[in-house]
Amino acid sequence: MPIKVTDDPTKPNLTRAAHKDSRSVLHFKPASIPIDRLLFDDEEPDTLSGVGDHTGVQRLYTVAMMAAVLPAPLAAVRYWLRNGLLVPVKCAGSIEWFDFEQLVVGRHLVRLLSAGLSLREIDGKLAGLAPGGAVAAARIAERIVADGCRLSIRQGDLLVGAGGQLQFHFYTAGLHAFPAESALEHPWVAAERPDECKPTDIAELLDLAADLEAAGELVEAADALRAVLQAQGPTAHVAFMLAELLYRSGDLTAARERYYAAVELNADHLEARSSLGCVLAELGQHELALAALEGVLHQQPDYADAHWHMAGVLTEVGRSTDAHRHLRAFLNLAPESPWATLAREQLRR
Repeated sequence: MPIKVTDDPTKPNLTRAAHKDSRSVLHFKPASIPIDRLLFDDEEPDTLSGVGDHTGVQRLYTVAMMAAVLPAPLAAVRYWLRNGLLVPVKCAGSIEWFDFEQLVVGRHLVRLLSAGLSLREIDGKLAGLAPGGAVAAARIAERIVADGCRLSIRQGDLLVGAGGQLQFHFYTAGLHAFPAESALEHPWVAAERPDECKPTDIAELLDLAADLEAAGELVEAADALRAVLQAQGPTAHVAFMLAELLYRSGDLTAARERYYAAVELNADHLEARSSLGCVLAELGQHELALAALEGVLHQQPDYADAHWHMAGVLTEVGRSTDAHRHLRAFLNLAPESPWATLAREQLRR
């Protein structure tokens, strides 16, 4: 039986529709922003209007795109972002974009994760490999080799472990760099249970929640986030994290309420507003979903994920012409997105 998480045990859980990697509000009337303010009528797929400077984010990856391309749990990508192992090249409010160099760093971090290490174990072990700590070690992750849970950095013909300790030949002879890309397909190893860790502050609780979510322990991850909310009071960031967990578990009604809470706490949390739009659409509230996504694009016209989700909702309500315009905007902004092939297929229909 699949794990279910709910804010209200008296409410039935809903079956999830197809997964969306970013989805979040209201306060904008439907059709309040004419689509021609976002896109030209031109049918060329790479034509965008002059609303904002789009060139700064073309061919970059949002958090959701990074998770899909690597592939990795969204919780893992957000953990690495929060702890500085992944560094965005552009930020706008709650939205971050990453370049190809960061995608490569992420790929090496995923190899560590699929080798059997938890998110916190990766962080701790990387911290001992380079003078600059885990952040510095992540930049040279292509030189890291592993033997079970032991990590070392290859320096020429030498292999150096934590604290700069030189590894002996009988140990290094059997070591190899990480395997080819097939390693990314390995299942995630279960994270430590909460009773094996005694968090002492909010940061540790957030790291624990990320570890548990990445391992598929959704109930325990939600409990950790609720503990954070109880300890420090409501924040948009944690409310959004809990909403994402509830969405993953299939409890759309509870997820919707948490997305609303995130936006009420921070009206500029565009990722939460986009996510709310997706949940509203899945719950059949298409006009509210369109209003939410239009509000996001009014504030951030070059947010590719919002164009992608807007196209999906417009398609559902039979507005295929408008949907195609958003698909073209999406492809202009993110031609190498993991959803680009599907977008091109939809444009050919």
